[in-house]
Amino acid sequence: MAQSELKPALETTYQLWRDSMVRKDAATWQRITARHRQMDLRNRLVSEKKAFPAAVFEVPVAPPALTGLKLLQITRNGPTAKAVYFGKIDFGVGGDPSENLLCLSFLSEDGFWKWDRTEFVNLNALPEVRKELAAGELKYLKETPEANADGKVPPVPIAVNPAKTVAKVYVFCPGREVEVQINKVSRHKFTNAKEAEIVLGGAKDGVNELSFAIRKLEGGTGKEAMTIRVYLAPEAEGVKPLKVFEYQVEENGKLPQETGTKMFQVTAADLAKVKK
Repeated sequence: MAQSELKPALETTYQLWRDSMVRKDAATWQRITARHRQMDLRNRLVSEKKAFPAAVFEVPVAPPALTGLKLLQITRNGPTAKAVYFGKIDFGVGGDPSENLLCLSFLSEDGFWKWDRTEFVNLNALPEVRKELAAGELKYLKETPEANADGKVPPVPIAVNPAKTVAKVYVFCPGREVEVQINKVSRHKFTNAKEAEIVLGGAKDGVNELSFAIRKLEGGTGKEAMTIRVYLAPEAEGVKPLKVFEYQVEENGKLPQETGTKMFQVTAADLAKVKK
């Protein structure tokens, strides 16, 4: 299907999705959103003890309209498509927005295109690229894999149980890639990172399992400090997150294991410290 034929189909899908977000229309949102994305959002929200699908619409800004934006390219690869727009992307927060990129991803399901994700690319650090795109030069898009449909359809995740206790996994891993799996359902990958992610399904009362795999990245020395932690999120104001697991290597220290499985406990005393 040519770009000219794809454009109305994809833009209709995006408009329906955007309208459903603005109106908080759960039925339309579920009909127009790719299945794997629905389950991904559902799992994350119930792991934060939020209601699904109601919490989908609790967003700080409305999705931007396509009005006034220039369509730079549409790519299709099998059941995937991506549309890239350029212009002053308006999130309705006021001010005079600069020219940036809006990338919309779609999946073909049930005979029509469904919304998968929306990505905003800030070009403030790429002024030359901004000038090229404004002039219609698309070299940057052609050289950026993320701007093109890749043909890959993510599997629909298994539904996790709603969390009883919200937990986050934190990893600090300069020079390394760290994969973590908690209770065999919550999978995470951190690359040269210092960040935390929600544990899908939350922490279980009693024994929990954490598996990890650590790989040195090109340019890394293998002697950088590294930390893997799991925290219980507090439910009461003024209470700090509670650390219930830690695997740590000091700078210039020896990494005890590159792969392994550890157990950690969530006790009644732990729960008393974070519950309301």
